[in-house]
Amino acid sequence: MLAYFVIVPILTAVFLYVFSTARAARVIAAAAQAALTGFAAYLFFLCKGGDIVTHLGGYDGALGISLRADTLSSVFIALTAFIFLIATIYSLNEKGGKLFWLLLFIWEGLLIGTFLTRDLFNAFVLLEVSTVAVSILIMFNRDTRSMYDGMLYLMASIVAMQFYLFGVGYIYKLTGVLDMDAAASALSAMDAQSQILPFALVMTAVGFKCAIVPLHSWLPRAHGTPGAPPAVSALLSGIHIKSGVYLFMRFRSIFGEIDVGRFFLVVGIITGIVGFIFAVLQTDIKLILAYHTVSQVGMIIAGLNMGAVYSYVGGLYHSINHALFKSALFLSAGVIVQAYGTRDVNSIRGVLRRFPLVGAATIMAILGITGAPLFNGSISKYFIMSDTSPAVSASLLFINLGTIISFIKYSAILFRGGGRVVGGGGAASGAADGGGAASGGGIADGSSAKIGAVGGASSVIATSEDKVDMSKQVAILALGALCFVGGIFGEYIIEFLFNVKVSVDAAGYLQKVAFFAASGFAGFFIYKYFVNKSPLLKRIRALDAGFRAICVCMGVFFALLLVAAGIFAI
Repeated sequence: MLAYFVIVPILTAVFLYVFSTARAARVIAAAAQAALTGFAAYLFFLCKGGDIVTHLGGYDGALGISLRADTLSSVFIALTAFIFLIATIYSLNEKGGKLFWLLLFIWEGLLIGTFLTRDLFNAFVLLEVSTVAVSILIMFNRDTRSMYDGMLYLMASIVAMQFYLFGVGYIYKLTGVLDMDAAASALSAMDAQSQILPFALVMTAVGFKCAIVPLHSWLPRAHGTPGAPPAVSALLSGIHIKSGVYLFMRFRSIFGEIDVGRFFLVVGIITGIVGFIFAVLQTDIKLILAYHTVSQVGMIIAGLNMGAVYSYVGGLYHSINHALFKSALFLSAGVIVQAYGTRDVNSIRGVLRRFPLVGAATIMAILGITGAPLFNGSISKYFIMSDTSPAVSASLLFINLGTIISFIKYSAILFRGGGRVVGGGGAASGAADGGGAASGGGIADGSSAKIGAVGGASSVIATSEDKVDMSKQVAILALGALCFVGGIFGEYIIEFLFNVKVSVDAAGYLQKVAFFAASGFAGFFIYKYFVNKSPLLKRIRALDAGFRAICVCMGVFFALLLVAAGIFAI
């Protein structure tokens, strides 16, 4: 049964490769994806009665290759199917071509396979093949920047997965099995010191997949590259990064004798801080969103390593929430960039007036990611911070303050001004930070673009019609609405998904509301009087890591993890 969750997306990919020139075929593919989402939901309900196991080839036990669906994996499978369904609906009228649809659904099958497999080597194969598919999608439009970003991601991933492969080889040497459950059982009976090296090797690769500091430099390039279709950026940030988070949880349980929770707690906090600092400094709207993926993953990793049930569940729920609001933000950014012909946050104004539904969904997603009361991020962040030390709680509040500052900057695109926008993806020019101009190509319908100063920043003004495909608006609005639903019914959703009964303390939540309000006021003044005018911060924005630097960071992280594991294993 479980094998069909991998096979069906791949068969859909082949079908679309053959027939994708006809719009009817894409509609059929969307229907197939909707059916897969329904079956994924059905699988989740089945897993409430116990784990479901499929033994491939008829071989059971530790020496066979098995697929296993439990509560955790079934949640991620359902989330994957749903976000891919949204991406499919969004892309129905896109001119992606056969290759786009082929790679998109193959990618989905590989991700679902990663959540289902219990074989260490099969996980390696699935991750490597999905890396190839993702790299091609990043380079899809074949412009120079995207080609570089895609190749950098591919080569860095290959290096990272060598750490994984050596670690798996060492696990096999110690235990004689590649089955995750059997390996965990065998390792639990061994001395912790003997497990340090394979643990550090595997977790270096997993840390790279999670994009935690200092292994994060690839993510802004991959997620924010100009050439990737909007659906690809949304799936990268919303779902693909969660495969790393999922493997992080799996391998932490496999190496249960090595307690490095404090190490990853510190790394998670540092990741959150570094992510929002670089996000605040960007003027490219996709890079702002990409760096906030780094920041939010840092918060997730911190929550998973606090050693408290509420914090752990909060981290899990934040993984789901992040998939919703970040997918909504990337998809809406795709509409905005196509319409205005620029990615410069200082050159885009009046989105809410021109595209009310897209603007409304963007607002809900922003309220979700910033942890505004009644939205999903507020619930997950509340539980992450509900049972921790004052120092850690202050650090997480600081990360959220940085998120608020970033989205005060980002939300300016929704308001102020409102000249006509460029239809059909034409390019326009606009000044960045009130300074030098960035230029693009011509206007799609032959109308001329103008630059008008609105609210102290230049904004794109053109004369074509404001039109957005209804399929795109429905997809984005659905995600935005779920950000609100996830906040109102957060307690019940957590209990439903993870079988953990939680409750929100009214006094504690009101305190969080007060902190959010204070952070909002503080964030506004910090951005206006410091961030927006600091030349030092603008110089930091220019810092960049190439392939060699990324490889060096892997080596440094591996060494630090060896030391940390050695200390805590004593």
